[in-house]
Amino acid sequence: MSISHAPPGSSEPDISRISTSKAGPDARPDDHAPLDLVPLVPTSSRRTRVPRWLRRTTGPLVLLALWQLLSSTGVLTSDVLASPGRIAHVGWDLIDSGSLTSAMATSLQRVAIGLLLGTVIGTGLALVSGLFRIGEDLVDAPVQMLRTVPFVGLIPLFIIWFGIGEAPKVAIITLGVTFPLYLNVYAGIRGVDSQLIEAGESLGLSRWGLVRHVVLPGALPNAMTGLRYSLGIAWLALVFAEQINADAGIGFLMVQARDFLQTDVIVVCLIVYAFLGLLADFVVRTLERLLLQWRPTFTGR
Repeated sequence: MSISHAPPGSSEPDISRISTSKAGPDARPDDHAPLDLVPLVPTSSRRTRVPRWLRRTTGPLVLLALWQLLSSTGVLTSDVLASPGRIAHVGWDLIDSGSLTSAMATSLQRVAIGLLLGTVIGTGLALVSGLFRIGEDLVDAPVQMLRTVPFVGLIPLFIIWFGIGEAPKVAIITLGVTFPLYLNVYAGIRGVDSQLIEAGESLGLSRWGLVRHVVLPGALPNAMTGLRYSLGIAWLALVFAEQINADAGIGFLMVQARDFLQTDVIVVCLIVYAFLGLLADFVVRTLERLLLQWRPTFTGR
């Protein structure tokens, strides 16, 4: 006799099978034989799972190997794109001479100042516009108009206003950071469930209490999304900003390499940009996991 706990037509494995047996030809139906439990292992656990870190690194490694192969066979010449080995050698020379670390420090300082100013301005405007109707009437329309203007197109105007020093570079980064944060924080505030507001009022929370305990926590997921997006815009704005008569920074190294047709140095600078952007995104994602532990989310299957 066999008993299965799986429903008919189900693809799920049986939890257990119970079989009874009686040795010998004289076994009678009323004889009670010992039950034999046969554990079944789910099909999904029998498969050999590849570690996730290995799967995530497979794509870049394959691309790197293909790049090296094309460079070794002469399909990609050094004038078009230097080989990975050559780029690694040049990168080590730049680090050893101290020029790359100095340029990274200068660029990080510009991004940090611009990101701080953009976060304060964008979040402040979103709070005024999202919490107060009169604030929305006064703030939202001008912000939406300025948002449609490409910040790169304002570079000549910033040069006239602020000169060619650090001020126009920081201003471009600040402008690029402000609008994504404004849109996401504003959407987060206005997306808070009105029933939660009514529940807070019924519990006797003041206006500031509602903002502190209901509105701001409800808007925090959107704010973190806006911060991640703003970081990407900040590095994009930095690339344009450091083309403005810069005498230091990663963009300055790229301009020098462009003048001397050094594709290896240009690729090294692009890799540094990508690495710094990835590192900043990792920091924000870690902060997001710490601040949003109360919100269960779907992590994929």
